Amino acid sequence: MKHIFIFSIKDIEIYKQTTGKMIEILEIKDSIRKFIADTAFVSEAEIMDETLIFAEGIFDSMGFLSLINFIEDNFEIKAEDAELLEDNFESIKAIASFIEHKQN
Repeated sequence: MKHIFIFSIKDIEIYKQTTGKMIEILEIKDSIRKFIADTAFVSEAEIMDETLIFAEGIFDSMGFLSLINFIEDNFEIKAEDAELLEDNFESIKAIASFIEHKQN
């Protein structure tokens, strides 16, 4: 049995936008993971999206400063003082979300 799917132009555009955002988020996460691994001399495989990079001792305050510089330089955003909260930078998932929010 063959299936026939009917998509509107709007459906296709939404799919393209969603897919593009998903790819962009994955690229952001990969870039952050690589930076953290290289800076902290740990394997990228050790750093999951939910890994608490400060609570688990992967990064300290100096690592945090390096991370902020990396984010601002590579993603062309500015982290304001009021945004320098642990919730925004505690994991790769949180950092990627922060970057996405700042870019939109």
